[in-house]
Amino acid sequence: MQKSDSIMGSNDTKVKRKGSSKMAELIALHRVAESALPESQRICYDPYAVHFVDPEVLECARKNPEKTKAMREHYERLFPGLGNSIRARVRYFDDFVRAAAGEGMEQLVILGAGYDTRPYRIEKLKGNSNMKVFEVDHPETQSLKKEKIEMIFGGLPDHIVYVPVDFEMEGIDQKLPGNGYDRSKKTLFLMEGLVMYIPPMAVEEMLSFIVNNSAKGSEVLFDYFIQSVVDGTSGTEKNMRDFAAQQGEPFLFGIEDGAAEVFLKERGFSRVQNVTSDDYKNAYFCGANKDRAVCNLLSFVHAVVE
Repeated sequence: MQKSDSIMGSNDTKVKRKGSSKMAELIALHRVAESALPESQRICYDPYAVHFVDPEVLECARKNPEKTKAMREHYERLFPGLGNSIRARVRYFDDFVRAAAGEGMEQLVILGAGYDTRPYRIEKLKGNSNMKVFEVDHPETQSLKKEKIEMIFGGLPDHIVYVPVDFEMEGIDQKLPGNGYDRSKKTLFLMEGLVMYIPPMAVEEMLSFIVNNSAKGSEVLFDYFIQSVVDGTSGTEKNMRDFAAQQGEPFLFGIEDGAAEVFLKERGFSRVQNVTSDDYKNAYFCGANKDRAVCNLLSFVHAVVE
C-alpha cells in the first residue's frame, strides 16, 4: 500500500521501555481526580482507577492541597486543556464500548490496555459470555495490572484474556490468534492513548491486521495527536513532546491535522468519523463544565471494516 508522507509521521525512533508505564499511571490519576468530583459535574467515573496510582502520590495530594493545586495550575499552563481532553476521551470511549456491546459485537480487543478498567466496570462487559475481551499490552505493565486486579477482585475475571505484547518488538498477529482470538467474529479494537507512543510501522501493522483479520462490521477506535505535537517544534506542542520523552515514552506517531479520514481510507477502512476537540467539548463540557478548556491537539477517530 502506498504511504502518504504528508499524512504519516516519519519518526521511527525506538526506545526500549523499562518497567511499567508511567503514562498509564498518570492517565489513571486523571480518572481518579474526575471521579472525585460531584456526580453532577464529573465527565467520567472509574471507581477502580485509584488502585493504579501510587498511594504515596495520593497521600501527598491529600496532605498538601495548596501544593497540589499549584502543580495542577502549572501543568495546565504547560498543556492547556489536555487534562480535560484526556477525561473526555475516557467518557467517549466508555460510551462507544457500551453501544458496541449492545449492538452485537462479539469480541473486544484492547490494544495497549494499560490500566483500562472498562472490562471490570462496564456492566455490558462483565460476565458477558457473548463478548470475549482481550487485553493486549507490554508484559511489564500487564504483569503489574494483573497483580492489582487480583488484589481488587480476589482473582482474574474469566471473561478476559491477557495477551503480553511488546509492540516495538512483536506484532499482534504473532500473539492474538494463539490466545483464542477468532478472526471470523465481529470485533471492536480499542486503542486509547496508544498510537502516539509506537513507531509508525507498528501502527501500520496493527491497522493491517484489523482490516485483514476481523469480520465485516468490525470497528476500530483510537485517539491521536496531530503531527505538530510529535514534531514538537514550539509552544504547547514542544512542552507535550518534551514531557513524554522525560517519562521514557516519547511521541513517535501523529497524523497531519485534518488528514485522519484519508489516512484510514487509504488503509482499507470506511465510514470514518473524526471527533475533534470542538465535538467533544460540545458533547461533554456544558452547564457547570462549560468553562473547562480542552486541547485542540487531541482528536478521536473510529472506522469500520467492510
